[in-house]
Amino acid sequence: MTTARGVLPFRLRLPLRAPWQLMAGGIIVAILVALALFSFFAPPADATRGSLLLRFRAPGTPGLLLGSDQLGRSLGSRALSGLPWSIGIASVATGIALLLGTTLGVLGAFYGGRVRAAVGLAVDTVIAFPALVLAVTVIAVIGRGFWPIAITLGLSTWPIAARVARAAALGILARDYVTAAKLLGVGPIAILLTHVLPALLPVLLVMAAFIFADMLILESALSFLGLGPPLSTPSWGNMLADSRQFLTQAPWMMLVPAGCIVVAVVGLNLLGDGLAARTQARMTGMP
Repeated sequence: MTTARGVLPFRLRLPLRAPWQLMAGGIIVAILVALALFSFFAPPADATRGSLLLRFRAPGTPGLLLGSDQLGRSLGSRALSGLPWSIGIASVATGIALLLGTTLGVLGAFYGGRVRAAVGLAVDTVIAFPALVLAVTVIAVIGRGFWPIAITLGLSTWPIAARVARAAALGILARDYVTAAKLLGVGPIAILLTHVLPALLPVLLVMAAFIFADMLILESALSFLGLGPPLSTPSWGNMLADSRQFLTQAPWMMLVPAGCIVVAVVGLNLLGDGLAARTQARMTGMP
């Protein structure tokens, strides 16, 4: 066989069908979700209780794999306990951003005219304010907590989803089968539900992975600024804030939460890249 597919052994075809980014990102995200669920239902007891006799223990200490902080609390347990908070807020915020942004973006693309102009004006207005600055302002007014932070982050980032959804929807609406459905008298709701949204789903999955990563960073930034959970609640942002005074004495206090954020964001970006490659392969007819 002379084709490229014919000369490749089976073990080398697998990455073409499932990009390595998709596999690596999926494994990382699956592990993080599993750890978050485990920590939510069985939170480590030593995440909030410590001993001054164990303060500033370096990583590798028996019973303290990732070391301890200034109060003798296990950094590994605190990082694990911060997962449900971070992933929960990022999930809700991503859902809000996708739902609102996709709805407005698709409606603007479908109806055009004044609707598209109104959506574009709303997008430009929200984008004019940096997401972090807008979130800090709103949370400072309405107070902090799980739902205020999640809703605020979702409402401050929906324009990203709206722009992507509008651009993708315009391409889908220009396809022949959508035009044929319009000529046959199919209603707008039926066209959106049966033709536009199913074709838009791969794009939404890719967008969800990248928005989720942004939400993790924004949530950690808010916690670092003192606008996240109460200071006694374990979270990656709170752990970073606590480490500022002890960077030279116990640098692992900063490295542990920073490493968790980096691993989570890298995993989500790998997942997004893999989904994007998979979507592009389907659109071009590649295996």
